[in-house]
Amino acid sequence: MGLPLMMERSSNNNNVVELSRVAVSDTHGEDSPYFAGWKAYDENPYDESHNPSGVIQMGLAENQVSFDLIESYLEKKNPEGSMWGSKGAPGFRENALFQDYHGLKSFRQAMASFMQQIRGGKASFDPDRIVLTAGATAANELLTFILADPNDALLVPTPYYPGFDRDLRWRTGVRIVPIHCDSSNHFQITPEALEQAYQTAREANIRVRGVLITNPSNPLGATVQKKVLEDLLDFCVRKNIHLVSDEIYSGSVFHASEFTSVAEIVENIDDVSVKERVHIVYSLSKDLGLPGFRVGTIYSYNDNVVRTARRMSSFTLVSSQTQHMLASMLSDEEFTEKYIRINRERLRRRYETIVEGLKKAGIECLKGNAGLFCWMNLGFLLDTKTKEGELELWDVILKELKLNISPGSSCHCSEYGWFRVCFANMSEKTLDIALKRIHEFMDRRRGF
Repeated sequence: MGLPLMMERSSNNNNVVELSRVAVSDTHGEDSPYFAGWKAYDENPYDESHNPSGVIQMGLAENQVSFDLIESYLEKKNPEGSMWGSKGAPGFRENALFQDYHGLKSFRQAMASFMQQIRGGKASFDPDRIVLTAGATAANELLTFILADPNDALLVPTPYYPGFDRDLRWRTGVRIVPIHCDSSNHFQITPEALEQAYQTAREANIRVRGVLITNPSNPLGATVQKKVLEDLLDFCVRKNIHLVSDEIYSGSVFHASEFTSVAEIVENIDDVSVKERVHIVYSLSKDLGLPGFRVGTIYSYNDNVVRTARRMSSFTLVSSQTQHMLASMLSDEEFTEKYIRINRERLRRRYETIVEGLKKAGIECLKGNAGLFCWMNLGFLLDTKTKEGELELWDVILKELKLNISPGSSCHCSEYGWFRVCFANMSEKTLDIALKRIHEFMDRRRGF
């Protein structure tokens, strides 16, 4: 018989069997509207045939627009890639038995090459510095464990991915101190905002251990400018802290020339004391649309971080079968070049479709150039410019329009009325239906 999923009480009702502080902590963030919207979708999912009035999931940053390219590759050009290649049964044995923390050399080499290809060859990556993890979630948490102690802090620019409240804080005990950004400069990070966040932490006697950014930004769908990256690295050097750049959407920039990786900046630096504070997170969940494969990487210029991350990665390994299959696919440069090019173009067209559709409904979005979502401004619809006013509007959109979008307050945005809207996890027909619901809602608001 399985264990009951609740705390047991003895005959004395005051005697509760206690769990750990991590287990009972509320820092997981699952009470956020971000996760509540997912629950509403799970309970009433839209289906064109079976449930056309259901909730359309626009809160999931998943890339399905180019999945056909991967399916076609695996089925036609390299059907053995998903099995064991020409080795047959011996290949099965080789991959089924124990693998060390380093992972398959062929896969690390393929990942390094793919990361370089995405960046147009402007940065190179050493396979021996790649640490494999079960997705970017695990990579970010693992890095946080390595860089900071409980009650230390990471500075994170707002708005930021709601899952960071779980990934960076829940099990590590590390705090997030927001770097408040606003729409006056398209939410770009400024030196003043950086310094203010740092001083806020210091005044609260909180030790700052690093800055963590997403580039391209989730939820903004926009790249970080090169000058901002240079200012960030200069700030981290002056404060003697780390810089973590989560670049899981780097291959989803609509035009490759508009993306600058922090790796490009580091390659032009000779000072080891500067380079060794920089760490990059990447995964195949977004650019290749493979979140179920749970493949993430940490790339660090710090030898000690690489060594420690590899030791800790034993808690979050990627299966050998997954590595084997993806090594075959990523090593095919003809396929990856075609995929990256077509995927960028499809995402750009999808982005233009939703932004133009929203504009026709009288709704503006932040100018974006990357990612699987747009940053939509509904501030003019708020009854009150407060968090409560924003959540009231979100509740109407979820329950009446049956659209799950993510309110800006769940991303810790300092301005109310912004929403993240995902567009790549559905068919074009479903997106058209979602836009139709929004148009009808706006017509009702205008009294048409």
